[in-house]
Amino acid sequence: MKLSTILVPVTLALGSFQSAKAGILSYGLCQTGCNSLAVACYAAGGFTFGTVTAGAGVPAVVLGCNAALGTCMAACAAVALAPIP
Repeated sequence: MKLSTILVPVTLALGSFQSAKAGILSYGLCQTGCNSLAVACYAAGGFTFGTVTAGAGVPAVVLGCNAALGTCMAACAAVALAPIP
């Protein structure tokens, strides 16, 4: 049996696969990292993450932490859609 009779079909089959997506696992890990940073940001400002309610009296540090969390979460969407070679 020639090597080319095996190698050619295998090469064609492997070449036809599309790139895999990073998927839900990478997205979940990214969100976990974002939330961990948000907890640390809140703690640095002297607050507990998840306990400050919206309203007129929300401290600037909490608003900054929330903005950073939103930016981080938006980046996670890009991670979920990024192809893995």
